[in-house]
Amino acid sequence: MAATALCVREPGRPGGPAIARLKILLGHLQGPAATAIAAYPTSAAISSRYHPQQFQYTLDNNVLTLEQRQFYEDNGFLVIKNLVPEADIQRYRNQFERICRKEVAPLGLQIMKDVTIAKSELHPDEKVITKIQDFQDDEELFSYCTMPQILKYVECFTGPDIMAMHTMLINKPPDSGKKTSRHPFHQDLHYFPFRPPNSIVCAWTAMEHIDRNNGCLVVIPGTHKTTLKPHDYPKWEGGVNIMFHGIQDYDINQPRTHLVMEKGDTVFFHPLLIHGSGRNKTQGFRKAISCHFASSNCYYTDVKGTSQENIEKEIQNIIEKKYGLPNMSLKDTWKFRARTVKGERINL
Repeated sequence: MAATALCVREPGRPGGPAIARLKILLGHLQGPAATAIAAYPTSAAISSRYHPQQFQYTLDNNVLTLEQRQFYEDNGFLVIKNLVPEADIQRYRNQFERICRKEVAPLGLQIMKDVTIAKSELHPDEKVITKIQDFQDDEELFSYCTMPQILKYVECFTGPDIMAMHTMLINKPPDSGKKTSRHPFHQDLHYFPFRPPNSIVCAWTAMEHIDRNNGCLVVIPGTHKTTLKPHDYPKWEGGVNIMFHGIQDYDINQPRTHLVMEKGDTVFFHPLLIHGSGRNKTQGFRKAISCHFASSNCYYTDVKGTSQENIEKEIQNIIEKKYGLPNMSLKDTWKFRARTVKGERINL
């Protein structure tokens, strides 16, 4: 059976008083009865007294509950409800529209179009641009990566020294009929020349209601426990968007979880978790904003001779064509993007 997404409300929002009452109750309980009750969302400190356990994918602190940590341990993702306020989401939407209209042009920004409209001469607006990447030099959008409520959870995976590595605002378009709005199943680590994977996490926030109709995220729970698999372009008849590599060999019968999310909900997931998204079958544009974070204690690796060499060569060709810089390593491109958002920069 596919895992059901564990959705936990951000403290201080609806649902908080119930958790507080449960903490008080647990404080007075002794003996075997406490074990059963501690399975509900409580503070990690209280729960751990009754459930001593070693966790591989999260760090000890007082943010995640025992239930949250166990869910991430088992499944490789965790949804936090109502984490990003609507006012901030509107700011990001407004800035994205300004970028689409070419009213602002942040340095380093990568603008991407769907393969079916890549050579379109349509007037610049959100109907042409399907994704912007590397907005680390845009103050308005990059504020997402420095939000205290985001970093509070990120620190549970990376520790206190945090780098923002990869930024994206995704504007999944209505499908043209060629199914190009799909994103093949992949592992984000395929694109990253830094390790270890357990010190990397993605924060992905819905900017509106997202479900199977407009192409929600689809994850294969538990696949964060596997290794990095070879990726390449899938052989789809309708075409594939640039750098939308997919896993070439995986079990299509593995149980999947479709992440239905509301505006402001945020999913945190491991870079080895296999995930993708389906077609947008609506007439609207499905928006989400995300950032991959890593501990600054992570280290760079050389991808030559590995399954990641193909993505390095593709990026090298793009950089040489756009900037005239030949043979730039994958490592150097990530050094350029990386920004410190908390603590100090150590290795990355």
